[in-house]
Amino acid sequence: MTRFVTPDGLPAFLAFLSQQGNRVLVPVEKPAAKRSIVFEPWREGMPFTLEKATVPAKEAVLPQSETLVRYKKSRDPENPSRISMQLDDKPEAEATVVFATRPCDARGYAILDRPYLKGPFADPYYKARREALTVISLTCNSGCNTCFCHWVGGGPTSPEGSDILMTEIEGGYVLQGITPKGEELLAASTLEDGADRFSKVEEVRKAAWASLVPAPNIKEAPEKLAAMFTDVEFWQDQTDRCLSCGACTYFCPTCYCFNITDEGEGLSEKGGRRLRSWDNCMSSLFTREASGHNPRTIKAFRMRNRVSHKYSTYPENWGSFSCSGCGRCISNCPVCLDIRAIVLAALEAKQPKAE
Repeated sequence: MTRFVTPDGLPAFLAFLSQQGNRVLVPVEKPAAKRSIVFEPWREGMPFTLEKATVPAKEAVLPQSETLVRYKKSRDPENPSRISMQLDDKPEAEATVVFATRPCDARGYAILDRPYLKGPFADPYYKARREALTVISLTCNSGCNTCFCHWVGGGPTSPEGSDILMTEIEGGYVLQGITPKGEELLAASTLEDGADRFSKVEEVRKAAWASLVPAPNIKEAPEKLAAMFTDVEFWQDQTDRCLSCGACTYFCPTCYCFNITDEGEGLSEKGGRRLRSWDNCMSSLFTREASGHNPRTIKAFRMRNRVSHKYSTYPENWGSFSCSGCGRCISNCPVCLDIRAIVLAALEAKQPKAE
């Protein structure tokens, strides 16, 4: 299933998506001291851009802060000693379309799916949002110096995680249905058929791959990083410039560390709620226990955990890297720390002697 739309026809297509009962998230440029592009709900007449977003649309499935359960205690007026507890743990999920995200970010959803949906227990809050989500990705026409999607199994035209893959050609965009959900959406639209333009799509996608610098072979990264885990000197050397600001985690489409807190009057008649909020594994407080003990007291240990999770322990459990190669952790790092350099250094390092 393929459809074609001109640039002038995109607002009408977004209106169609909205009329289907969807919240439509589009990339919007935010003028500031440092220009940024973020995803926001679309409305009629709203300007948007098709440039790569500064911040991925991870919030569509993992909000920065979400209510897991609301609770409230009440007393029986005729028998005050009789107390009941009201709980509302219904997931807050609305039909959502993420429009013009990039393939690396769509792969981010696929990476999050494994621990949240395919483990021993599926997370009901994530599951509800994921099932209500439709992903329309815009393929990249060329690579850039901080992107490395092809290092980790993706690419500028990777369909993984997308329901519809959109490719820019001369005169407009060809939309290709990838999943049944995507094909159904395209079939319901009034866009013209794009089958006769698909040869142009293939040419553009081929040129995009040709623009990439050849990727190094990092298949041995899981074993190499596991072997370097106890080499404190290696990790201190690699993270010497790190500020532990956490920007790398907050801009990442695949990081999913969180904290759980309670708000309100506790188990009182005023009630309260339990929240799940993004957290930052690079923070010195992230692993501090109630006793005061902290197993990751220095930033080298925290970066070791972050990099090892993405390139060693996650692959060990799920068979792929927990990194989509979007490059945001590089481009948004205030000291230009490059995760690629850390992985390559581990591959090239002499393995520590076994004790």
